[in-house]
Amino acid sequence: MSIDIPQIVIGVLALQGAFLEHIHILKKLPQVKEVIPVRTEEQLNQVDALIIPGGESTAMALIAERCNMLEPLRAFVQKKPTWGTCAGMIMLAKEAHGAKKGGQQLFNALDVSVNRNQFGSQKESFRTMLHLPELLGDEPFDAVFIRAPVISEIKSPKVKIVGRLEQKVGQTEAETAVAVLQEHLFATAFHPELTSDSRLHQFFVDLALKYKQ
Repeated sequence: MSIDIPQIVIGVLALQGAFLEHIHILKKLPQVKEVIPVRTEEQLNQVDALIIPGGESTAMALIAERCNMLEPLRAFVQKKPTWGTCAGMIMLAKEAHGAKKGGQQLFNALDVSVNRNQFGSQKESFRTMLHLPELLGDEPFDAVFIRAPVISEIKSPKVKIVGRLEQKVGQTEAETAVAVLQEHLFATAFHPELTSDSRLHQFFVDLALKYKQ
């Protein structure tokens, strides 16, 4: 007797940034019926959940505005499962510090403030084995940080920190939030799509299936 596997359609915002890498991983997951690169409102309306990739958040916001996608995306992320990675985390946030003069448009869904480029420029990129016990158990994740943001303030008790990075600040050790959950929203400061580990993509698919309408 065959067992029916729950199926879902996942979109990856394909306006700018590292969207192809997400698509490549998602296509390998059995519950993913289809992966749609999202560039239009029509494509957005076809998906059950969305990934907002890493890239350049200011450019992403400008392109979304020019393509008349800003408001449809804002409406989508308020109710549908969405995962923002790196720049995507910035786009999901209610507030971003370190933006260029004049600021930038955000999707205003995740109840956090973020600091852009917390660790410096491209040459300060790094990778580390990050423990995410609430998501992945005891096995650490190979996390790639590239011009990464961090969460500087949690603005609602709905936001749950699920990943912390130990940092040296002066002479003391401090923990910085780099992964959070807020109901149907998931955000990571690092780039899971740049590794061969699909566990976080599987986590998001499982999360999205819970909220599938």
